[in-house]
Amino acid sequence: MRSVIVAALATSAAAFAPTTSRVHRAATVVKTAEVEPDAMDLDLEQMFEVFDEAVAADGGEPATPVAAMTTSLALPGQPRPAGLNSVSIAGDRGFDPLGFGKDKETILKYRSAEIKHARLAMLAAAGWPLGEVFDKPLAGALNLNSPIVENNGLAPSLLNGGLGLISPAYWVAVIGMAAAVEALGFTLKSEDPGDYGFDPLGLYPKDTAGKLQMQEKEMIHGRVAMVAITAFAAQEFASKVSVVDETPFLFKPLWSYLTENLHSFDLSAGYANY
Repeated sequence: MRSVIVAALATSAAAFAPTTSRVHRAATVVKTAEVEPDAMDLDLEQMFEVFDEAVAADGGEPATPVAAMTTSLALPGQPRPAGLNSVSIAGDRGFDPLGFGKDKETILKYRSAEIKHARLAMLAAAGWPLGEVFDKPLAGALNLNSPIVENNGLAPSLLNGGLGLISPAYWVAVIGMAAAVEALGFTLKSEDPGDYGFDPLGLYPKDTAGKLQMQEKEMIHGRVAMVAITAFAAQEFASKVSVVDETPFLFKPLWSYLTENLHSFDLSAGYANY
């Protein structure tokens, strides 16, 4: 009798095992078949969840989505502007004291303008000091005049002057390139502002979390660059000293900085110059 009961129980247990396996497999298939939403289709809460997943994947501590949605991250303790909740975009810190971001269309228009300025600022923040370093030797190698040398070592700008020293061909090339980029803007591949489909090295991630993380990094660098290029122009206008000469340890070779600026190996300088 005992053997009959044991056999029956074994048969019953075996009967349930395949069913469980089938349920798990079905759940896996359903999960795989889910379509991953685009970054612009996420609401604010989902966006912060995606950011937390990306941060956790890098070994960081996730933020608190609830606090981020109710208060401004840029202005701690202040309420988050309600208009910013109409769309989820990277770089959103809840900063809109004048209430410009009233709806999705308006916010995306401002983001498109911001990303253009950010990219130009990143190019300018790199090009300004590099021009002051390499313009003279390049002009000498090509047997041309150096606008920076003729402008007392300062990069030509509205505040520094010297714009008239630059060849008109340069301005024609700049205007032509800017017009080409603007024309390309009418053929954007997606709703994301600034997405021109330009990724020759394939660095732009395919998943939503990776896209948002890459956009976040670009906005941070772009905003810092906008502040930097403004500081470059203001500093040179006020001090009449080039950025390269003001901070030579950032832009000059170490040996040149030690010998020319610090006189580290010039024993004839004595101690009066230190």
